[in-house]
Amino acid sequence: MFMGSYKNSIDAKYRMIVPAKYREELGLKCVITQGIDRCLYIYPMAEWENFAEKLKQLPKADTRARNFVRHFYGNAEECEIDRQGRVTIPLALRDYGNINKELLTIGDGEKIEVWSREIWDEDQAANQMDGEDIARGMEQYGI
Repeated sequence: MFMGSYKNSIDAKYRMIVPAKYREELGLKCVITQGIDRCLYIYPMAEWENFAEKLKQLPKADTRARNFVRHFYGNAEECEIDRQGRVTIPLALRDYGNINKELLTIGDGEKIEVWSREIWDEDQAANQMDGEDIARGMEQYGI
């Protein structure tokens, strides 16, 4: 399970160092795709296959479902982790996430989220939850 958050950066060759804590679970190959809220999702291959199986079950006749599938599959790239624990972020995904230099890498259970720190800071400023918001959410979602 991916947990925690790490500040890191992308180098001149557009490689991101995958936090050491995530590398073993991620393995040597992964899938990077567009996430939600302009972040990227990095899936271990086994989790990507589980996710892909769910996408296959969506109704082909439903326009929204087809667009949902296209969002994830159409923007997905299979990538390899090099010996130094780095993964290259493809250009289209860097553009989508506005990834230039400073990153925030967040464990999200079965996947990793990669954020431009600038976008993360903007998102957090706009969506900051206080204790009461968290308590209401826990009650609403049965946690």
